[in-house]
Amino acid sequence: MNNKEKDFAPSSWAINNSTTMYVVMALVLLLGINAYFNMPREEYPEIKENIVFVSSIYPGNTAEDVEKLITEPLEDKLKSVNNILEIKSSSKENFSLIIIEFDDGIGYTEAKLKVKDEVESAVASEDWPMYNNVKVDPNVFNMTFTEEMPIVNINISGDYSTEKLKEYSEILQDEIESLNEIKKVDISGALEKEVEIAVDIYKMMASKVSFYDIINSIQSGNISISAGNLKANDQRKTVRIIGEISSPSDLENFVVKSSYNNSVLLRDIAEIKFKEKEVTTYAREKEKPVVMLVVKKRSGENTLLAVEKIRSIVEQNINNVFPKNLTVSIANDQSELTENQVTDLVNSIIFGVVIVVLVLLFFLGFKNALFVGIAIPMSMFMSLAILGALGNTLNTMILFGLILGLGMLVDNAVVVVENVYRLMEKEGMSRIEATKKGISEIAFPIIISTATTVAAFIPLGLWPGRIGKFMVFFPVTLSVVLC
Repeated sequence: MNNKEKDFAPSSWAINNSTTMYVVMALVLLLGINAYFNMPREEYPEIKENIVFVSSIYPGNTAEDVEKLITEPLEDKLKSVNNILEIKSSSKENFSLIIIEFDDGIGYTEAKLKVKDEVESAVASEDWPMYNNVKVDPNVFNMTFTEEMPIVNINISGDYSTEKLKEYSEILQDEIESLNEIKKVDISGALEKEVEIAVDIYKMMASKVSFYDIINSIQSGNISISAGNLKANDQRKTVRIIGEISSPSDLENFVVKSSYNNSVLLRDIAEIKFKEKEVTTYAREKEKPVVMLVVKKRSGENTLLAVEKIRSIVEQNINNVFPKNLTVSIANDQSELTENQVTDLVNSIIFGVVIVVLVLLFFLGFKNALFVGIAIPMSMFMSLAILGALGNTLNTMILFGLILGLGMLVDNAVVVVENVYRLMEKEGMSRIEATKKGISEIAFPIIISTATTVAAFIPLGLWPGRIGKFMVFFPVTLSVVLC
């Protein structure tokens, strides 16, 4: 009875149901190996801040007008949302940005939905400002650090004009953006053209034409509209009037003003031509200008798999689509850094297990070293299976937690094995009795010592902001506890 009172229920049940435990161990082994090979690899875990951004573009207006017409009405609406810690806003010429920070009482996605509902309510009001006969549409979005960091850059260069290089880059852009792992692909270093209408102020004054007349003429003339339906031969067809211009020369015949049978055309008062836009991005490779594709990955996706698919697309286009004298190179490949870091940590875990087993072999004997050696990888595989099921990625923080748990696991295993052998040698107990009693005597001290070590990470979770919490505290602590 005294021995039964000292039994630690989980370990006693495992000892009495050894066949079940063998099946569980085999299942953990299979699930752990599967999780290890299928978990997405990332350098760091995804960081999701409970912050929502609302951006609005209102062209042709000063900062004061943007503040009065867009920023302030949106702020008044957003003040009614619960769980808000702080609202910051910035109004500039043509642009408004509102930053809403939420507390931990609301989820990442739920916060965005609440803000979006309030913004749509504000836009639906009758006095909401319009641009080109369309209401200004604010953009509500979250931002994660992993989605904003490029995973690879693709440089395109050769003896071609910038326009031609951009055409080739757009071929790659379309194919890469079709991948599920990719969020977006930006093109840098490519010159873009715009139509410049250089108005002669003296001719404009002589013709009694205002800037409003010119703008209104272009806006109303460069548009395709629906003209209703036409019924013919028992069929109803939709009629569409196409008025969009295809070249700058089409603008020359736009009527700016008409009075007394005398029409003023745009070519009479202005010079129309293509002009390169102001350069806002530059791309260089070995000091030579190139057109660069900046590839950004979706959060939670496998970096290594994404880069592998990108390389395959690039190789296919080089072999089948692009001319031979076009140079395409890949730079800033984050998958190599991620793979190297993950591989180094995995090798450290394997090396640590081997060293531990060899050391225990000399001090505890082959059997005891074998028991501890089996417990370590099984705990690792169980941790990986659970972490993978919870949607975590295999990153530096997860592996750091597993390494930390490895040291604690070895200490606990050595203490348990030594206590069991003490009872067998000094008190003459059988293996089963000694195991049950030996574990029951030290189970709670081991649990408490492990919990104390885990509690040391709690200050990391209390860092200002959420970076410490999401990036360090949760991944490391969860890995240690599972291991």
